[in-house]
Amino acid sequence: MNKHLKQLIELSELDKTLDDFLPEEERVNGALNALTEEQNRAKRQIEETEAVIAENRAKIVKHEAHLAEQSDRLAQRSKKSGDLKTEREVKALSLEEDIAREQVSFINEEIARLQNIEDEQKAKIDKLKTRIIEIESQVGEAKKQNSDALAALNEKRSAVAAQKEKLVAEIPQKVFGFYTRIRRWAGARVVVPVKKQACYGCFMKISDKVYSEVIASQEIVTCPSCGCILYVKEDEKVEDTKAAA
Repeated sequence: MNKHLKQLIELSELDKTLDDFLPEEERVNGALNALTEEQNRAKRQIEETEAVIAENRAKIVKHEAHLAEQSDRLAQRSKKSGDLKTEREVKALSLEEDIAREQVSFINEEIARLQNIEDEQKAKIDKLKTRIIEIESQVGEAKKQNSDALAALNEKRSAVAAQKEKLVAEIPQKVFGFYTRIRRWAGARVVVPVKKQACYGCFMKISDKVYSEVIASQEIVTCPSCGCILYVKEDEKVEDTKAAA
């Protein structure tokens, strides 16, 4: 096999390993991020609930002022009852008092309803605050675990990066530049195997001529369809030889 092709195959594997460290790091941080998001969500819920309480409190204050006004009117009407002279005046005042009492009853019920909502919202806040304290404790433990896991991960990543750096130094600049250009758009699929005469970058079948060039491994050959660098594993060559026989 072409020496430079061997180097590019090895380089591709190292790059894949380095690429895999990112999702692994995200996995390690997953639990901590979930706790942090839950904590932030709980804080937002507290703010929203406090806004509901403030709105309810304003309504209660308004209803209490209205209640005081209606109670004062009832007291004034009660004083007037002794000055009434006709039955018509008595009935009119009685009707006004009934309406006022209904309004007072409704206001009291509305105040009670709003106070129940306020109590429920305060209980919700207490529960959220308790959960936030629990999360803070869990976050501290998760950070410690993450620190150890990330340190081990970074140690492995540094070792692979050192391998890559050493290998890149051995690859001719022209060959490495060619590899880098393909990697920009192909990502991890820079160097891909050919199996059963199909490119495993795009899964398209390649021509017999191109396949022969890939098997020969004398030059760096790219897929006519997707442009990835192609190679054939030794066991695949053996299978092809048997099939041809």
